[in-house]
Amino acid sequence: METLKLVVVSAGLGKPSSSRLLADRLTEAATGALAGADRKTDVRVVELRDLAVAVANNLVTGFPAADLRDALAAVGEADGLIVVTPVFAGSYSGLFKSFFDLIEPDALTGTPVLLAATGGTARHSLVTEHALRPLFSYLHALTVPTSVFAATDDWGAGADTHAGGLPARIRRAGEELAGLLGGTAKAATADADDDADEIVPFEQLLRGH
Repeated sequence: METLKLVVVSAGLGKPSSSRLLADRLTEAATGALAGADRKTDVRVVELRDLAVAVANNLVTGFPAADLRDALAAVGEADGLIVVTPVFAGSYSGLFKSFFDLIEPDALTGTPVLLAATGGTARHSLVTEHALRPLFSYLHALTVPTSVFAATDDWGAGADTHAGGLPARIRRAGEELAGLLGGTAKAATADADDDADEIVPFEQLLRGH
């Protein structure tokens, strides 16, 4: 079997950052599940903080710098993605959105994507559902059912001991991503699009009634 290309996009601004920490945990869960299924994985991490100036320049000029072009190509060619953003003003960060604004419209069609976010309090926990999931649905990606939000308290001692704690959510999301990757979801979606019935114009449908 071919080695799967897993790209991890972290939009954390600090160094170190909780977003990168969560990204690493999710990567370990997904690659561990894939290894258990005898699937090899090539992991590429894209730190958006290192590309912030290049992203801004690209939005203004329309021309990506070499490092940004390479990152965009890696995302577009990935078999699966893990994306993590800090929460700003109740949504994903501007840097996160600006980066994905530069992705070609059809580049992520059928690509399995694990959604994750970090924030100070649990009141932001639905950001993965009201902000991230619609964004990647628009990009025609195949989002993993379980998204992961990590508040500051989730990292504390004792916070991980319950069945619904952060480690359990990380493990479940990682296994779901591994399952989609193992099923070659991107290829399956592309085949389904090729075999889809021809779209009938609305005027023709009206003439049939």
